[in-house]
Amino acid sequence: MHSASSIIRVTLGVALFIAPLSAFPQATPAFPSKQVRIVVPLAPGGGTDVVTRIVAARLSEAWGQPVLVENRAGGGQIIGTEAVARAPADGATLLAITPAHVINATLHEKLSYRWDRDFTAIGNMAATANVLVVNPSLPVKTTKELIALVRGRAGQMHYGSSGVGGASHLAFELFNAMAKLDIVHVPYKGGSLAVQDVLAGQISLLMGNMPSVLQHIRAGRLRPLAVASSRRSPLLPDVPTVAEAALPGYEASNWNGLVAPAGIAGDLVSRI
Repeated sequence: MHSASSIIRVTLGVALFIAPLSAFPQATPAFPSKQVRIVVPLAPGGGTDVVTRIVAARLSEAWGQPVLVENRAGGGQIIGTEAVARAPADGATLLAITPAHVINATLHEKLSYRWDRDFTAIGNMAATANVLVVNPSLPVKTTKELIALVRGRAGQMHYGSSGVGGASHLAFELFNAMAKLDIVHVPYKGGSLAVQDVLAGQISLLMGNMPSVLQHIRAGRLRPLAVASSRRSPLLPDVPTVAEAALPGYEASNWNGLVAPAGIAGDLVSRI
């Protein structure tokens, strides 16, 4: 039986799926022949949504026509993923993915799709750092102070995530396991919704990905305690890593990829 922390490490660091993802090749004028949509299986405003909209804008420029971004949140990203798995493999429907695309197979026995059978990899959109952030009203300024505070309030503090099995969920559960804490999980239908509740003081903290929290950090609405990557982020150079600050060996990075339904022709993949 594997420990929870070892399972989390493996799933967060999964390279089996993202290894074949390549950079986006230059599209040819023959594609697309109709509007392309990219399904984001999360609520608008989160890190995956932000990254996808940037990529969609670049593809729109390259193709000379709009690329639609459609948010289909729910079910820990399963609802949107199922919709794309059932879509025609003609290149007109794509799916933005996170580590949950692979992780969900370990959490749910009866999915209607298989990530390694029903999708074809198109490209790796981004790799982003997770950031441990708190509402500024919380009386902590370092990760060690947070750990001490939580130990005095066992089971009374809550953290938010983008949903069960998502990168932010497992990143925080790894934090819980390594620090021997009991911070209660509150899953949302997207990271942006969790961020809003931290801003409002409904929950105390989260491990948010950089695109969804950076603007609030710069505005002073969220306090960063640490980044979850192996090294400091150039976007927050004064913020230590979790490993530096309190938990040696901790790392929980995030990534976003782009896939299409299985069966898509190889020439379409190269054109996308």
